[in-house]
Amino acid sequence: MQLSQSKKDKIAEQILSFLYYSFPKQPFTAEIAREIARDEEFIKRFLFQLKEKGLIIPIKKNKNGEIFTRRIKWRLTNKVYNIYSKKSKE
Repeated sequence: MQLSQSKKDKIAEQILSFLYYSFPKQPFTAEIAREIARDEEFIKRFLFQLKEKGLIIPIKKNKNGEIFTRRIKWRLTNKVYNIYSKKSKE
């Protein structure tokens, strides 16, 4: 099934919004998929597309510097976070 560009944009917007409102927590892919009620692999594709566009950053290490073997946490880039902050104040 093909999704229209407008639907893809809305899903991407939902992801970015969730990451903004969950700040400073950095959710795993599974948490984002659960919140948006979509399949994990489907959301994972969107996350990597957003990463390529420079909107989000993957976090592959835990607090102790150990690499996650099978999971990735995500957060907004500083630039995107600041834009969302300005819009939410309006």
